[in-house]
Amino acid sequence: MTQLYERSFKIPIIKNHKNLISYFDQAISHLLSKDEIPIRFVVHSTDSQHYHCEVGILKIDQQHFHKTIPSIFSFEKRKIQRTDQFNIVLMVPTGIGAQIGGHAGDACPVSKMLGSLSDHIITHPNVVNASDINELPENGLYVEGSTLSRLLMGSIALEKTRSNELLFAIDKHSETSVTNSYINSLNAARSVYGLECPQMIEIEPPLEMVAEYSENGRAVGRVSQLSNLIELLDSRLGSFDAIALATIIQYPPLLGEKYFQSQGEMINPWGGVEAIFTHALSLLYDIPCAHAPMIRAEDLKEQSGLCEHIVDPRMAGEVISMTFSQCIFKGLQKSPRMISDPEAMRRPGLVTAEDISCLIVPEGCLGLPVLAALEQGIPVIAVKENQNLMRNDLSQLPWRPRHYYLVENYWEAAGVIAALKAGISPSSVRRPLQEIHLQ
Repeated sequence: MTQLYERSFKIPIIKNHKNLISYFDQAISHLLSKDEIPIRFVVHSTDSQHYHCEVGILKIDQQHFHKTIPSIFSFEKRKIQRTDQFNIVLMVPTGIGAQIGGHAGDACPVSKMLGSLSDHIITHPNVVNASDINELPENGLYVEGSTLSRLLMGSIALEKTRSNELLFAIDKHSETSVTNSYINSLNAARSVYGLECPQMIEIEPPLEMVAEYSENGRAVGRVSQLSNLIELLDSRLGSFDAIALATIIQYPPLLGEKYFQSQGEMINPWGGVEAIFTHALSLLYDIPCAHAPMIRAEDLKEQSGLCEHIVDPRMAGEVISMTFSQCIFKGLQKSPRMISDPEAMRRPGLVTAEDISCLIVPEGCLGLPVLAALEQGIPVIAVKENQNLMRNDLSQLPWRPRHYYLVENYWEAAGVIAALKAGISPSSVRRPLQEIHLQ
């Protein structure tokens, strides 16, 4: 059976944290079985002895699964840095309880502010998706999380497009009214902002997606019954440029109600399983994809009642929505296409790791994007105010001078970005100015 799930590992600390990408690649390969493929990797925390890692895994049925899946640890060091543009990558990882961007598109204002300082801002659904709202900046490039990692790792390029032709796949639902609401949502997108989506298909039997929390409190999950979806997509390959999905996510009774009543204290429970799901599909097909949760039959009454209550502003986008799908339609409409062929990646006009000017992350977040930036010589700006579950001291990594900045908030991050774009040392606009002596 082809399925998705997460596993936790403790990996011994390596001296000076050198060559971590290859180190983690080798360590994980020895910890997984032959039919387990890593598709998502994070270091939840680091102590004096171990890196505490959590790995999203695709387990395949080797008798029936014949796809080649690229390694998430594949790294190609950039040979140059192009400076004709200033391009920002903005990340707020899914499922870590980030104060800003941990709920429903509540990092959109950050993306617009930082996007105003750049030629392009490259970001992912967790930052800008707010159910039936999507406020991606005009110069934003909307990519799924694993695509963003592979871009920084140097293994793919992004090709901007005027528009994509979508395929919309939804679970077969027991309530006809729910299915009809998704048809109406798609038709609204077609009639209002010209979405090109001629194919809408049902997944039957439905996927089995379950939202869970890891031992460390991070939102994770598992997915089974993937084979039917893969067969459906395989049968239509070449007829679509991007995949929009709406499927049912199972979670314990009353968890949704508790989440909306928590006033932002609980971690969004379903983002983690969505992330592992879209990571897998992006790696399988090299095609942009995004997911919206489909309301369960037992939650229909609860969802309608949520609008009667005032929730934390960061959650408001969800309670005013019905299908949660407009955000993925708008994001995927112009999502850049992935180019993985090494020869094609040399074509002019593509966005590659050579075009990235800086990466912005919440403080403590350590995964492949930060590790790639470290190896590529891409400056990283970590934001303290965006508190989250991750517990890593990024300052201990072997940064080159002026390649790691810890800032208090996104206002300060904007100042560092402005200085980097102007080609001046960010420290030169602060006082006191450190003295330089002969060595």
